[in-house]
Formats: sequence, C-alpha cells, structure tokens
Amino acid sequence: MLRRATFLGLLMACAATPAAGQSIRREAAPNAAIANSVELPAGSRIVYVSGTVPDLADPAAARGSPQRYGNTAAQTRSVLRTIEARLKAHGMTLGDVVMMRVFLVRPPGAQAMDFAGMMTAYREYFGTAAQPNRPARSTMEVAGLVDPDWLVEIEVTAARPPATGRGR
Repeated sequence: MLRRATFLGLLMACAATPAAGQSIRREAAPNAAIANSVELPAGSRIVYVSGTVPDLADPAAARGSPQRYGNTAAQTRSVLRTIEARLKAHGMTLGDVVMMRVFLVRPPGAQAMDFAGMMTAYREYFGTAAQPNRPARSTMEVAGLVDPDWLVEIEVTAARPPATGRGR
C-alpha cells in the first residue's frame, strides 16, 4: 500500500511539473505580420508592459503640431524602442512579445487611423531576419489618447518558457 501511495504521489508531481524543452508555440500564416494565436507552456515567465506612448520628437515644436511627436510611423518607432528598453530590464527582448494591443488615433485631417504608417515601423521590429517572432495582436482606432498629440499607444505581454536544465 505504501509503495502504491508513493508511486501515485510521484506520478502526480510529474504531471504538475512543466516538461523540459517546452517552447512557446506561435501559429501564423507564413507571410502574415502577426500570429493568429500563441500558446504558452505551463510555468512560463510573463511580463506585462503598460500602455506606452511616444517620446517628444521635437520639444521646441508647438503643441498640436505634427513635428512635436512625429507621424504615426515615427511615434510607433519611439514606442517600440521604449518597450524594448522596458523588456530588457526584465531580461527579455521584443522577440519574447506574445501579445500586443495597438491603439491608434486618426491624424489631424485624415479620414482614418494611419494603419500603414504603424505597419511600416512594426515591420522593422517584428518578422525580420534578425527577429522573426510575431506576436498575436489587436489594432484599434480610438477617439483620442491622454495627450491630444499622441497618435500611438501600445501595450504588450512578453513571455519566456520555463527554464530547461538546472542552475538557472
């Protein structure tokens, strides 16, 4: 009876422990800019980065001028650089991003959000030869952000699979 209880206890412990070598699984069409789904193995380390907005591009530019923060592509680059730095503080990179939410504001005088401008900058950081990973992503047009000159805000979730081996 004691052997059976010990065996059952060991079996249950193994079932609750993530298997070594598990990886994050991303499902996407070969030429898609984003993953249509991402699966994290049990025990993954997750980092949430709050909504990030652009840095001033030209502090001397007047409020309300496009030069103050730049166009949608410039603002997206600024935001992604900031997110990259925030992830680095956690030992992660943009390649670890598994989910992204992009909030875009219609530029003054435009009929709709500048999705093409955002994608121009996005493609410089995701799905490249240097960084081939692509996150699952939602992109939406919003009426405005806290600063009326901001056109872009992005929040991300990054994850790393459980460490393999010992001595981490």
